[in-house]
Amino acid sequence: MGLHVLLAILFLFQHAELPQYVKIELDGQTIEEVNRFDYMEPLPGVPIVNEGKLNKLMGIIEKRVRREPINASLDGGGRIIPEIAGSKLDRRAFQVQFHSFIYEGAPLNLEAPLMKVYPKVDSELMSSLQGKRIGQYTTYFNSNNKNRSYNISLSAKAINNYVVFPGETFSFNGVVGKRTKEKGYLRAPVIVRGEVSEDIGGGICQTSSTLFNAIDRAGLQIIQRYSHSKNVPYVPPGRDATVSWYGPDFVFQNKYNQPILIRAFAGGGQMSIVIYSSDVIDDKPREVPNASRKLPEEIRTEMDASGFEP
Repeated sequence: MGLHVLLAILFLFQHAELPQYVKIELDGQTIEEVNRFDYMEPLPGVPIVNEGKLNKLMGIIEKRVRREPINASLDGGGRIIPEIAGSKLDRRAFQVQFHSFIYEGAPLNLEAPLMKVYPKVDSELMSSLQGKRIGQYTTYFNSNNKNRSYNISLSAKAINNYVVFPGETFSFNGVVGKRTKEKGYLRAPVIVRGEVSEDIGGGICQTSSTLFNAIDRAGLQIIQRYSHSKNVPYVPPGRDATVSWYGPDFVFQNKYNQPILIRAFAGGGQMSIVIYSSDVIDDKPREVPNASRKLPEEIRTEMDASGFEP
């Protein structure tokens, strides 16, 4: 019989009177049940916790109890929707309780200790960011193209109420995420290597292009921006920003000393983005040509292969 086996038997004999299992709970519901001997080193005498296994356990519990905070935002009427604090596992408090169970056999039911996670944007900050409009841009689209219109609206909601802090970088792909059927995106016309085709999420380049012009007009620093392989009808030539999940992205950085707020709206054939900030911001706006209100002739009520609105 090996030494490690003998030590394990001795350890079990010495601590046989202590409870073997502990239930870890959240709000009275069991989220994990663990065997104390699985987290102890097989050594005689005073028990020693295997900290590596304990850290792994805390990682598992953290995923089950974590609740992400929700930033304050504005509703369609400009009224503030208050923030909601999130929560995460209080690892230090959990370690103390878990060690108590290992050494003393108590408690038998361990309520996962939580600590609050506060959102980056609270109501006070959101209120201050309505002080000054520093950029705005509007483009127009054929609202009869239902799929494309829906994609534009969905992507606009993804960037609406987004706050970019001083020095932070905004990535369109990073914020909007992958455009998939599961997220609600529909098939609509897109430009791929100069050709018009259909794909999931067609139309979101109008959102990114509208954002680019609003951001450029606000004087923010453009980090990454690519044009389509051919002119698009909803912005002046050279004023578009094509995006693709596995390809181009639109990225800008807030070089100002104040946060900026993106407000995005899409509906009724109109896509509008307004950039707000504090009234103390020292912004340096740039001249940007407006988009035409007139829809190009090739855009039809019923889309076909000869017309496009990417």
